[in-house]
Amino acid sequence: MSDNGPLAGIRVLDLTRILAGPLCTMMLGDMGADVIKVEPPESGDDTRAWGPPFLAGDAVYFLGVNRNKRSLTLNMAVPAGQKILAGLIAKADVLIDNFRLGTLEKWGFGDAWFERHAPRLVRCSITGYGSSGPKAALPGYDFILQAESGLMSICGEPDGKPTKYGVAIVDVCTGMLASNSILAALHARERTGKGQKVELSLYETSLAMLVNVAASYLAAGRNAGRFGNGHPSIVPYTTYQTADAMIALGVGNERQFARVAEVLGHPEWAKDARFTSNRARVENRAVLDGLINAALFHDQADAWLAKLKAAGIPCGKINSVAQALEDAQTAARGMVETIEHPAAGALKMLGIPFKFSATACSVRRPPPTLGQHSEEILSGDLGLDDEAIADLRRTKVI
Repeated sequence: MSDNGPLAGIRVLDLTRILAGPLCTMMLGDMGADVIKVEPPESGDDTRAWGPPFLAGDAVYFLGVNRNKRSLTLNMAVPAGQKILAGLIAKADVLIDNFRLGTLEKWGFGDAWFERHAPRLVRCSITGYGSSGPKAALPGYDFILQAESGLMSICGEPDGKPTKYGVAIVDVCTGMLASNSILAALHARERTGKGQKVELSLYETSLAMLVNVAASYLAAGRNAGRFGNGHPSIVPYTTYQTADAMIALGVGNERQFARVAEVLGHPEWAKDARFTSNRARVENRAVLDGLINAALFHDQADAWLAKLKAAGIPCGKINSVAQALEDAQTAARGMVETIEHPAAGALKMLGIPFKFSATACSVRRPPPTLGQHSEEILSGDLGLDDEAIADLRRTKVI
């Protein structure tokens, strides 16, 4: 546990698997919380098998979202496992799960139990669709929610098919919202002295991610379409082809557009009635995009980027993932770190995206091997002796 991180002294009991929950608890761990990851014996978190690629027996998918945690294997479906779980809850500040509705209640951990035995506990539940409504009992999957929420309908080329995002973006955003909500509940506990239950669902997150697109429909009745890499309400704001590569260009106001026109050798565009306002440019999107592509095709990407950046125009090269991770800015901001893994050796992983000036976050623990800390947690945290732990192993409770 970090002595200095902003969440030092906070204990998190992580009953989640896959991505949204583990990402949330990794963020809390990065901030200094002591995170105990509870996994099923033998198999563990599903993502341990989600490869290739694999390192030292675990998929790198798992390794990417489970650092700064201790792993305990536990069969929570049996009474002996539930007794251990109750003991862990008694010492926790936060409990997070992504079970299907009613699972904890089935094991004896209903609202009344928590009120009686753990009134200061912050409980976070991540489900597919929330605890009410006609879809509440259904499991949630990022890919399905991208489809159902409308997110997929606004991704892809205008004349192409709907497409998903390149990562499980609904899971990622749900994990971030869960972390934010847990921190708010911990803050409220300081004022009220009591914990509370926080609910998040992939469904609600996916709708919230529609932001301005949803606002356009709700306030103006305008349904959304697909614009490829373009923006529904800002032009020029898309990718363009130069002589050797594509670049991204984003123009947000008239001053910037006049500068773009100047750099591209067509200052007259800024006075053209078709382009003098953003509204006009949106209405004449295809014409303007064609003119910009034609102008950019006369030189190479690096040359154009240098000129555009010198003029203060938001623009950038379309990097591969490898190029982005090897960028000097990535190194300068500590966004790739190396930590020693007990089986894989030196393990490179993404750094921490939030920096605190006085309570530094840190990558203190590598992603744990399955059950790596079972004995440590059962003996050190719950006071079980060697004989009791051996009996739990013999009966496959851990």
